[in-house]
Amino acid sequence: MPRDPMRKRSFVKAAKPDKGGLLLGYARVSKGDEQTNTLQARALRAAGCRRIFEEAASGGRWDRPELHRMLDHLREGDAVVVWKLDRLSRSLKDVLHIMERIAKAGAGFRSITENIDTTTPAGRMMMQMVGAFAEFERAMIKERTSAGLAAARAEGRIGGRRKKLDAAKRREIAESVITSRKSGAEMARLYNVSQPTVSRIVAQHRMVHP
Repeated sequence: MPRDPMRKRSFVKAAKPDKGGLLLGYARVSKGDEQTNTLQARALRAAGCRRIFEEAASGGRWDRPELHRMLDHLREGDAVVVWKLDRLSRSLKDVLHIMERIAKAGAGFRSITENIDTTTPAGRMMMQMVGAFAEFERAMIKERTSAGLAAARAEGRIGGRRKKLDAAKRREIAESVITSRKSGAEMARLYNVSQPTVSRIVAQHRMVHP
């Protein structure tokens, strides 16, 4: 019997990724929380997730092993599914970065509670908006960095960290070591620098003042 082209598909079926991709679930509770991932995992399995990555970690941390393991497993056509958006991260910056990683992998994203689904046209538009915000953030960081370098040049600095020791301190170190008033180790401890740094200062001083 021919299939009716006007027949509506179920949400879960419509949300399945193309090209035989998988639905990968991610469940998280805060470390030390009395709750468990049981309810989240149950909802993710009901949504069709074949594999679920679970962990107990703060949503503000970026170094979450299971999150990165899931992102590394993503392939084109897959979709990441979470019970709620804040399970992914409590940091907007991290959420944007994770969304970028998902998009670059050619995968989709779904949040069950907020009804977000980037495998639909509306969801893809949201992903484009997320990308625009991320691009704006990068531009702002670049602009602030350029402004900082310009200010450093205006103050006579060429960028990078300022030297710990000014000319007077370097001269004091060199003369103390050369005249044996202090040892190199003592001057290193006094000025909180390494002994190789003291040796370089002494060598440079001797070159300028043989």
